[in-house]
Amino acid sequence: MTLPQANPFYTNMIEISTDKSRLDVPFIQNFLKDIYWAAGRTIEEVQTTIDHSHCFGIYLDGRQIGFARVITDYVVFAYMMDVFIAEEQRGNGYSSILIKAMLEDPKLQQLKIWRLATTDAHFLYEKFGFKLLAHPEKMMEKVIK
Repeated sequence: MTLPQANPFYTNMIEISTDKSRLDVPFIQNFLKDIYWAAGRTIEEVQTTIDHSHCFGIYLDGRQIGFARVITDYVVFAYMMDVFIAEEQRGNGYSSILIKAMLEDPKLQQLKIWRLATTDAHFLYEKFGFKLLAHPEKMMEKVIK
């Protein structure tokens, strides 16, 4: 999917791709290794997560500027993870373009439940219909450190 940038005065083109062979894994790992939810993730671990997820790269004039992945069974449930835009490209609406592309991906149209976790981007996901859990007391987790 290729889209003109939101501002019509720019000539830059934004492209969203699910082609894993285009992903710049060192770029992804370099961002994730310092962010709170993935601190210390190695390049090998990043590659494993890519191998086992439905991935989205966002490209500006052919250069990757962001990433996201979905863990899913393609019918019932999807969990959105590792969504990011490079710091120098933030504020241009690219995260909204990326999330919209994920939610509209033809392979993900049967899904009944989408989930994600965020500490600081509630406002972004709310634009796409995400809400706090209706019954968080039903959710459980096991964290291994």
